[in-house]
Amino acid sequence: MSNQQVSVEQVGPVRRIWLDRSDARNAQSREMLDQLDAALDDVEQDPDTRVVVLAGKGEHFSAGHDLKQAQAERGDISVEGRWQYEERRYFEYCMRIWDFPKATISQVQGACVAGGFMLANMCDLVVASEDAFFSDPVSHAFGAVGTEVLIHPWVMGLRQAKELLFTGSRMSARRAYDIGMVNKVVSRPELEEAAMAMAQHVAKMPPFAMKLIKKSLNRAMEVQGLKSALSSHFDLHQLGHVTDEFRQTNSAGIAAGIKKVAAAGRAEAEGKIDG
Repeated sequence: MSNQQVSVEQVGPVRRIWLDRSDARNAQSREMLDQLDAALDDVEQDPDTRVVVLAGKGEHFSAGHDLKQAQAERGDISVEGRWQYEERRYFEYCMRIWDFPKATISQVQGACVAGGFMLANMCDLVVASEDAFFSDPVSHAFGAVGTEVLIHPWVMGLRQAKELLFTGSRMSARRAYDIGMVNKVVSRPELEEAAMAMAQHVAKMPPFAMKLIKKSLNRAMEVQGLKSALSSHFDLHQLGHVTDEFRQTNSAGIAAGIKKVAAAGRAEAEGKIDG
């Protein structure tokens, strides 16, 4: 396939799916998201694969959605067109991971930002390196249109989610482990091996039992309103595209917005969140 931005690795009953665009910090282009969804199709149809590890090549897991491509291809898109695009590739692709019938583990290093945060936190388990950090600063740059899937309070707690989004600053892997968002933190050289070891151990569970127990555990969150809340937020997120705030941001240009994102991310140095 031309312009391949996802690669796969099979290790026994485990398939590691790599976001493979390291030169762009694994920014999630349209092509990458479509290829990732297709890779999950392949796993779902393969009875010999029991666990998926979602990883990112290079220094970073993912810097989020490809904002430059979004501006170039969808800068003047209609409300209807934007809704259709984001509902499919941002919302439904994420929820597909949440509902995936096999166990999923995210392997996180470096930046796990915005769209990267959404993707990693739809997985069942998270293994992170000590240098990993989690951030969602886009609300500071783009207003209410920055976060499509508000998984944050469900995986890190309400007050932590508010602080992360209100300040736009970073949370270290250690802090994420302390609040229960991350399952395991290891050194950077140990990351691939640690994620694979966890996946191989999980793969020993009978596959139908895994499917049923995962469904029951997820339903424990869903009966509390997880899916309704995420869907409701997505609708409000779309409203953000027709606000004066977004029009002003959009007219200023994507480069200015990216600079704001970078500036918000530097809040970690000021002691916010990680302390």
